[in-house]
Amino acid sequence: MVLAAHLDRGTARIDALVGKVREAIERLKEYRSGLITAAVTGRIDLCGGSELPTE
Repeated sequence: MVLAAHLDRGTARIDALVGKVREAIERLKEYRSGLITAAVTGRIDLCGGSELPTE
């Protein structure tokens, strides 16, 4: 019983971390898409060495 409880806690922590990583990946995909759109539409200047916009 003690071992099973220990394993349950461990897998719960891993599951929570996997969820956080998936959320982070989704946010990064959205950020990447926004950067590409901004570059294509000219909202940011990639040739002038300007800094990336902060949100």
